[in-house]
Amino acid sequence: MSAKRGRSSSPQLQIIVEPPRFDRPEIEIRASSKRTKTGNAHWSGSRIIVQIPSRLRGTERQLFVDELVERLLQQRPESVGTDASLDERARALAATYNDGFQASTVRWVNNQQSRWASCSPATKEIRVSSRLRQCPDWVIDAVLVHELAHLQEIDHSPAFYEIANRFPRQEESAHFLEGYALGLGLRIETEDIDEGSDL
Repeated sequence: MSAKRGRSSSPQLQIIVEPPRFDRPEIEIRASSKRTKTGNAHWSGSRIIVQIPSRLRGTERQLFVDELVERLLQQRPESVGTDASLDERARALAATYNDGFQASTVRWVNNQQSRWASCSPATKEIRVSSRLRQCPDWVIDAVLVHELAHLQEIDHSPAFYEIANRFPRQEESAHFLEGYALGLGLRIETEDIDEGSDL
C-alpha cells in the first residue's frame, strides 16, 4: 500500500491523503466525528474526496473507503462516459494537437484484449478499450491523441512521435499505462501495427 500523509484540521475532522496508484487517482479521506454511519465520495478536480465516520479504523476503514471509491469510479464522469462524448472529446483534441485530422468514429469497445486502443487509417475508425474508463481524463486524452496521430502517420516514425508528443503528458501517460497494465496482470502491445496502429 502507498504511503499516506495525514493532517488534522480540527479535533472533529481528520484528513488523510492517499497518493495516486495505477488504478485510481489521489484520494483525500475526511474522517469526521460528526458522521456516525454513512459515507460518500465525490470528484474534486482530479482527486476523489471520501467522507467517512471517524470511528472506522484499520481494515474496516480501508474496505469502507475502497467500496465508496470503486462505486464512484464505475460512474465515470459524463465527459468520457459514452461513445458520443468520447467522439466529441477526440474532435476537440484533434483540433488542438492533430492539425484537425478527424476520425470517422471513436468508440469504446470491450474486445481489446492486448491493446489500449487501435486505429484503422483506411476507415479512420478509432476503438478505445473500455478498461480505460477508470483512468484519469488526461490518460484517455493521451491515448486519443496517439491514435489520432496515426491518421497522419501510420507507423511509429519520428514524424508520428512529433505529432503524438504535442500532447504534453504523453510520456507520463505511457508510464501510467505500464503500471496500470502490470496491476491488471495484462500484457499490452504498444508498437504493433494492425490495419494501421495499435496502442
